This record gives sequence, structure tokens and C-alpha cells, in this order.
Amino acid sequence: MAYPEMLVAPMRQELSNVGFKSLMTASEVEKELTDNTGTKLLVFNSVCGCAAGTARPGVVKAVTTSAKKPSQLLTVFAGMETEAVSKAREFTAPFPPSSPSIALYKNGELVHFIERHNIEGRSAEMIAANLQAAFEEFC
Repeated sequence: MAYPEMLVAPMRQELSNVGFKSLMTASEVEKELTDNTGTKLLVFNSVCGCAAGTARPGVVKAVTTSAKKPSQLLTVFAGMETEAVSKAREFTAPFPPSSPSIALYKNGELVHFIERHNIEGRSAEMIAANLQAAFEEFC
């Protein structure tokens, strides 16, 4: 069962405020992630504490302060649009499903992935630094 939209709306907004596009359907995910041009950052958003405390703030800091950044910012919301999330997870193999998590693609190839266990217990600054290093290398 999905969470109430009024609960997740501010969590979606936190990413959309800095340019993230919410992918709501499996076909939207397919369209965006099979276009193999440029760099794409995909955030698997979540209602959990580590998403609120470190993942989203770290992502926001990374994309707003990095000189180099992905050409597209995308997000899906775990526990909400289940078909979109399921389709997006097909593009993160061989990593097991986890949320929150963060994927970076370059020309259609998954080049960097931060799993939930790499988010839990880390600060937003650590998440941002991890992403900024990946942006520097791949963007």
C-alpha cells in the first residue's frame, strides 16, 4: 500500500526544488533510462529517516554546489509508484533493491551506485562528497 501523497509531497519537493524530474510510470523510467546520452542521476527516494537526514540533503548539496553535475536529475519514490520503482531497479543490476539509493549513469552505463547501507550512519556531507567525486570523474 502506498503512503498518503500528503506525506510524501514535501519529500518529493525537496528534490524537485533543485531540478529533479519525478518518474511516475514504468514507461517514463524506460524512456529516460534507455536514452543512453549524457549523464543521469537517479535517486530512489524514501520516507525513511536516512533519506530525510542524509540522502536527500546530501544529494541536494552535491547537485547545487558541484561544478560538474549530471545532465539529467531523475527520481522515483519507493513505496509509491511501485511499477516505476520496479522498472528503475532493472537498471541498477547487479545491486539488490534498496531505498534510499542513488545511481549515476554515463551514456547508459551504471558507473556509480550508493546503496542504503552506504547511506545509513553517514552524514549528508559525506554523501555529498561521495557524489561530488563521482560527478568529477564521470560528468
